[in-house]
Amino acid sequence: MIDFSLPDDTRLLVDTVRRFVETEVRPLEDEVERLATVPPEALRVTKAKAQSLGLYAMNMPSEVGGGGLSCVEHCLVEEELGKTSDALIRRVFGQVYPMLMACKGDQIENYLLPTVKGDKICAMAITEPGAGSDAASISTTAQRDGDEWVLNGTKHYISDGDIADYIILMALTDKDKRARGGITLFLVDRNAPGFSVASTQPMMGHRGYGHAELLFDQCRIPADAVLGEVGEGFRLIMKSVLNIRLAHIGARAVGMASRALEMMRTYAGERRQFGQPIGDFQMVQKLIADSATEIFGVKMMVMNAAWEIDQGRDPRDKVSMIKVAASEMQGRVVDRAIQVFGGMGFSKALPLERMYRDARVTRIYDGTSEIHRMLIARGTIKNGLQL
Repeated sequence: MIDFSLPDDTRLLVDTVRRFVETEVRPLEDEVERLATVPPEALRVTKAKAQSLGLYAMNMPSEVGGGGLSCVEHCLVEEELGKTSDALIRRVFGQVYPMLMACKGDQIENYLLPTVKGDKICAMAITEPGAGSDAASISTTAQRDGDEWVLNGTKHYISDGDIADYIILMALTDKDKRARGGITLFLVDRNAPGFSVASTQPMMGHRGYGHAELLFDQCRIPADAVLGEVGEGFRLIMKSVLNIRLAHIGARAVGMASRALEMMRTYAGERRQFGQPIGDFQMVQKLIADSATEIFGVKMMVMNAAWEIDQGRDPRDKVSMIKVAASEMQGRVVDRAIQVFGGMGFSKALPLERMYRDARVTRIYDGTSEIHRMLIARGTIKNGLQL
């Protein structure tokens, strides 16, 4: 028999995160949206509260100061985090990249531990003007020169790139091998000679943090700035980010959609037209029923893939399915919520307008829906449907 019940400590964790998001984080949303930044004093107080409850860097192992959560537990937490804005998630709960566990020697004290503690901000620089979903096609290069590496290239749309204390940079060290041993990750301090932030790009959504263009012009970094091993960067990215991050993208999408559904449900019972609650109208009921059904389906997909990751399996095709299903479900549900609220849903008086804009990019980053559909089809044709 399959037991889907959660242990008491997991339930307590999820309830704690839910209450914290509702009482401490969501009240900051309007100001973040208005200012396009997280107010420093409010951030200091709220972040300190999150850290005191053990809610910072929850995705990282406990031995380095993180939450030590399993993938299932982390996805349940991410679902609750998905009910607020991405900027607040980053600042209050930490954006700590799993590949930092590849730090060694002095890197542990200089990068890993301060980031998990919340003393340093890290940015991940993969995307380039000519390399989006096809990350292996990057053109940024790293060449060894004595006791240094020399970096040249441009990265853009880099979240937090304008304020990060350091960058995890993906660069070519062998143009012929590329993803098969020719890509390396580097730790680049923001004060490294030859590094600069060219600009930040205003976005349709996800206000509150920057999306920067980064320039590396004969940028020199120490020989020991390699994260992991030379030539193993692409493999490390895939191992650290692909399965886990896609599962978490799915969980956050479930969270945002669940918040929109709850707003729909409440409003459908309160709003009256033609002498009755609009929830009595079959077309409104369809919007709610379809949303509830899709949310449940994606949540089950996320939980299944997260469980497989915890078992040490590689559910690669499944997480591509999650990326497509979750990102597109999220957009549909928020759109339906706006339809239920009518003109009020289209206004800035409610968070739905922001959620609608924020949801749109989920179909683009970390591989577009089209790319993931291609991966799903290739895997299915080659191996059949592996469920």
